[in-house]
Amino acid sequence: MISKQEINLVLVDDHVMFLTGLKAIFQDEDNIHLVAALSNSELVMEVLEKEPVDIVVIDLSMPGINGTALNTLIKKKYPNIKTLVLSTYNDPGKIDQLMKNNVDGYLLKNAEPAALIEAIHSIFSNEKYFSDEVQQKYMKSLFSNKDHKILTNREIEILKLITAEYTTAQIAYKLSISEHTVNTHRKNLLFKLDVKNTAGLVKYALQNI
Repeated sequence: MISKQEINLVLVDDHVMFLTGLKAIFQDEDNIHLVAALSNSELVMEVLEKEPVDIVVIDLSMPGINGTALNTLIKKKYPNIKTLVLSTYNDPGKIDQLMKNNVDGYLLKNAEPAALIEAIHSIFSNEKYFSDEVQQKYMKSLFSNKDHKILTNREIEILKLITAEYTTAQIAYKLSISEHTVNTHRKNLLFKLDVKNTAGLVKYALQNI
């Protein structure tokens, strides 16, 4: 979902070359205002005290205050500020730890710029955003036991709409979420219910919901 409101953004990454690349991605985005681009994570809280900020984009591996610790600090002191973690590591343990501390998104550093822009807008619109690669690995880790068929309320809601022959676009519109989020829920449903396609989802829904 593309927001028309201005999004105040802070970037944090100790690799100056990567930070410069991130700045270049956002400079042509009219409704994204870059408040600060920091290579020192210890300066972040100082900026947040002085400037209005909507989202902080955080590198996971940094000297001093690392990304996991920084996310925790931000969420404790400024719970309304959103956080998006960027990392080269697709580690379910790290992701789980971040999710327990209310991180709003996790994206791998090899993602396309368009995915980063989509993540920013989705998070600003109060959605969670985790890339497909991250979702798949995390889900395999999380649901590797016999309890994998436990569905969330949102997944049940989407499953009912799929059964009612709603398209992805129609589901996104009805629930006020992005198509990316709908597709993520659909993939999670396929995995949890151990079915291969929409027909399998419909069959499960008719028998169990």
